[in-house]
Amino acid sequence: MPLFLIGYMGSGKSTLGRGVAAALGWRFIDTDKEIERREGMSVSEIFATRGEEAFRRMERDLIASVSPDEQVVVSTGGGAPCHFDNMERMNAAGVTVYLKIPAGALAHRLLASRTRRPLIEGKSPEELCAFVEEHLAMREPYYSRAAHVIEGVGIRPEHIIETLRADGEEKAPDWQDAERVKE
Repeated sequence: MPLFLIGYMGSGKSTLGRGVAAALGWRFIDTDKEIERREGMSVSEIFATRGEEAFRRMERDLIASVSPDEQVVVSTGGGAPCHFDNMERMNAAGVTVYLKIPAGALAHRLLASRTRRPLIEGKSPEELCAFVEEHLAMREPYYSRAAHVIEGVGIRPEHIIETLRADGEEKAPDWQDAERVKE
């Protein structure tokens, strides 16, 4: 059964997702990277040439293709839960975890990141902070519909597994046997 990691850009979904998948012995999908692989261009290029709407449809189609029977950790793009019926699909197909990070910490991470992100490209530090705060507030109602909300600053993959194990997630008996991530 899939585990979907959701949250704002820079929240650590991809890094943590890879670690959780490794600990569980599951496959890992980063939706942005998978779309880039399929389309042969970066997310920025897709936004520039085809538009955000086309990218969001690709994202929806990828999420819809994840089977409830798969043992896969899926790191979604930050906007994925906010478009179409993606949150409903993810909640129905598997377990969703929102990696919740304060806006200031996200802005700091994004400023330090080398990854090109089309929604924030070209913003000054002040503009970025204001944008993240406003944008995060708009997305929060979608993110908060996740089955689990985990405060994401300083967490590691094993924290996610332990949270799911402690909650006795009925759909995922495999988490009970997951090996701990090596330090």
